[in-house]
Parts: sequence; C-alpha cells; structure tokens
Amino acid sequence: MSKKFKLYKNKIYILFLFLFSIIINQYYGNLGVFPMDSFHFFDSGYRVLNGEVPFIDYWLVKGPLLDYIQATFFYLFGVNWQAYVFHASIFNATITISTFFVLKNFKLKTDYCFLYSLLLSILAYPSSGTPFIDHHSSFFSLLAIYSLLLAIRNKNLYHWILAPVFFGLAFLSKQVPAAYIILTSSLVLLLYFYLCRKIEYIRYLLIGTFLFIFIILLFGKLNNITVGSFLDQFIFFPQTIGLSRYSNLNFSPRIAEKFIYILISISLLFYINIKNIFINKNYKKNNDFFFFLILFFFLISLVLHQLLTKNQTFIFFLIPIFTAFSHISIEKNNLKNKKIIFYILIFCCLFSTYKYHLRYNEGRKFHELKNVNFNLSVDAKKIDQKLMGLKWITPQYSDNPQDEINFINSTTFILRKDKSKKMLITNYPFFSTILGYSIFSPSRVYTGDGTTHPLKNNKYSKVYEKLMKDIISKNDIKVIYVISSKDGINFHYINMYKHCYNEINLNARLRKYDLTNCSK
Repeated sequence: MSKKFKLYKNKIYILFLFLFSIIINQYYGNLGVFPMDSFHFFDSGYRVLNGEVPFIDYWLVKGPLLDYIQATFFYLFGVNWQAYVFHASIFNATITISTFFVLKNFKLKTDYCFLYSLLLSILAYPSSGTPFIDHHSSFFSLLAIYSLLLAIRNKNLYHWILAPVFFGLAFLSKQVPAAYIILTSSLVLLLYFYLCRKIEYIRYLLIGTFLFIFIILLFGKLNNITVGSFLDQFIFFPQTIGLSRYSNLNFSPRIAEKFIYILISISLLFYINIKNIFINKNYKKNNDFFFFLILFFFLISLVLHQLLTKNQTFIFFLIPIFTAFSHISIEKNNLKNKKIIFYILIFCCLFSTYKYHLRYNEGRKFHELKNVNFNLSVDAKKIDQKLMGLKWITPQYSDNPQDEINFINSTTFILRKDKSKKMLITNYPFFSTILGYSIFSPSRVYTGDGTTHPLKNNKYSKVYEKLMKDIISKNDIKVIYVISSKDGINFHYINMYKHCYNEINLNARLRKYDLTNCSK
C-alpha cells in the first residue's frame, strides 16, 4: 500500500469520524429532555452572553467553564437549541478524533484506530446529548491523560505543558472526577520522575500549571469575581455535599457486575503488565508500565466518581479506549492463542457498545427516559422557535407532553405580560432565553437535596442569602415567581421577605410573590 494511499485513507477516516460523531450526538440530543439536566447551561450560557457573571449574578456550585463555552456557541451559531446540542457534539468529535490520533501514535493499525474511535463516538456524549458537567470534566481529563501518554512516549515538551491546562479545564467543568484524576496522575508522575530520573520535565508541568492559574486569576480580576466568592461557592460549599456521600460509600461485589465490560476491556492490559513486573525486574522503568498506571488510575477515579454521584452511569466510553490499549499491549507481547484472545476482546467491545447504545442512546436512560414512548413527543417549536428540532417529551409528562407545553406557554404569557423586573425560581432553565431578557434566577436549577444551593441549616446559607439580596437590590426586582415541580423545590430564601410580600397562587404550579411593599 503506497504512502499516498495511506494518507488519503487517513483523511477519509478522520472526516467520517468527525461527521459521524457530530451527527449521532445531534440526533440523540434532540430526542426527549429531562428539563433540569438537559437545559442546565441553556439560560446561564445566554446570561453570560449578555454580560452576567457567575459567582456574582448567580450562585454557581459547578461548571463555570461550560457557561462561557455555551455563550461562545450562542454567539457563533445563534441562541437556539441546535447550537446548544452542537456544543456537546463538537466535544464528542474532539474526543473521537483525539483518540484516533493517539492510537495511531501508539502504532495501532489504522483500521483498528478507526474502529475503536467510532465505537467511542457512540458511547461518549450521545448518552446525554446535551452539555453535561460530568462528561466535560471526564473528557477534558481524558485529553490531559492523552497529553501525558504522548509526553512520556514522544518526550514532547508541549504535551507536558498542555496536560495541566486540560486538567484545569476539567476541574472548572466539575471538581470531581477531575480532582481524583489529577491526584492519581500526579502520584504516577512522581513515581515516573523518581524511577526514570526525568526531573527536568517537572518544569514544563509547572509552566502549564502557572500559566493556567495566571489566566484564571486575570479573568476573575477583569470580571470582578472575588477569590472569596469563588472559594465559597465552588470549593467550600460543595465539600458540605460530598462528605455525606463518602460516609455512605459501600463497596460490594455488585460493583464488578455493574462495570463488568469495562473490567473485561482492561483485564488483558492489567494481566500483561502485572506479568511483566514479575518476569522483568527493570520493567518498572519501562514507559509501558507508566502508560498502564496512568490508564488504570484513570479508570479507578472514574469508577469512584460513579459510585459517589447520583447521576446515571456514563463511563462506558472507557470500553473502546481500554480495549484499544489492551490490543496494543497484545501486539507487543507474546501470548498463546493471541488471535483467539484478540477476537474475544473485539467481540466484547462490539457487544457492549451495542448494548449500552440501546440502553443509553436509544432508551435515553441517562435522562430518565427509558420507559418513554417517543412517538408521543411534540415539536418544541410549539414553545418557542429557538427550540425547533427538539422532540419534547419528559419523564414527568411522558403520557401527555402537550399538557406540559401548555403549562409552559401559559407561564410564558404571564411572564411576558408582567413588565416589572422579576426573578424566577424554576427547574425549567430556559425562560430567560425564550423571553429575551434575564429573569435573574439566583441559581441555575433547584433541587431538594441541597446540591444546587445551601439548604436552611447549611453554614453557607447566609452567604447565599446575601447573594440573593444583592441580586434583588442591584436589579430592582419587584416580583418573584416560583414554578413548583413534582419532586419539590426546597427554596426557603423567599421567607426573608415574608413580612412584606404579597403571595398569589396563579395556578397549581405557579406562585407570585409581590415585593413592591418591601423596602430595600
């Protein structure tokens, strides 16, 4: 095969992967919604686009980076649902193409690079379809992992600089799993620097780290985000949420059952490396050993995160990645029945991809839509033209989505009719975008478990109360609207105006609190 033909073949593969990874995510991103999660960055991206600043104009527990990325997509492609889904689709394409190039760099045959990257594109972002903090944090971390692998393999200084930048972006997407991956990768790197006497590379990691920190501090300064507000909202308050989850963590044999195909995909890589440690006393200084450690602890970090999070499982994208690196390891080592082992590995990868595609893409399990009849869905342009293309159906109104659309439209009519400055507390975070102006929500969304804002007995409730008062005072808010949800919104902060507000029940789910009699 000529070099020219190989180059042409590579370009065809890359183009196909790019287009496929975007199209598949656009398709599933338009198939049903879980409003609180699916629209999580829709309004906040619009608000950032119009000059509002997280940590100042709304409480932000996680994901400030996604608000700014989404604002950029809205700026480039217009404020609409398709631009919102395209945000996730581009990330799906980025991870897919990056995986292809990394596997090529590890000398895997092009056809296999294409196959594993294609399977990854099916399992990566389409499970959500829309921008999601866990996905962004994991995928930025994966890019950092790839940078470390290439830095060690190719001794490329730029990859050493890029790795901490990607880790920083992962952390600003969501604190975990990024923090777990940063910690475990740092420990592996310390071992690498010590055993292989590669201390000189530390300076390049530090350059990337300090460069990222400097840019973030400068950005915060330019936007008047104080270090105190950042620490309270993004660092200290989330710790009050996570501590209880650690105490309730329970390891059981069912964990292995839950992640069985991920474990199968990495089993050969694990076996070969453990075997090499025992038969070769110098193997601990071999680059392959450190590749294995970095990938293994990446897996441990993501599994730990899944056990602690309340979200659906999303890490099945690891299967084609670990299968690919197991394949690379098999090619480099002499194993009996190598072909049979390889075919079994490929079969497990294909089978598991098909299985989880049906469950999480077709069944939309990640957004709690697994028992929904999508034939009942309604075109969301009935809500607003900005939502054109979205097939509206939610878990709460799966039997009759038109009822929910009617409620949303009647609420929109009431909000449009009221010309006063208003605040809206809701788990439909798209009203600012639909109305065309901010409704000054103090949080993106509101849960009853205290993960989105401090509950009454939380020590940061006073900090949140001050933020809300500042928002109301600064924007001269005259009325607060609250849309209740079936799972309830535990939002007690309205009570600080109880002495002066006038409460009006507009319908079964919409309440109005008139603050015109309240002094500033």
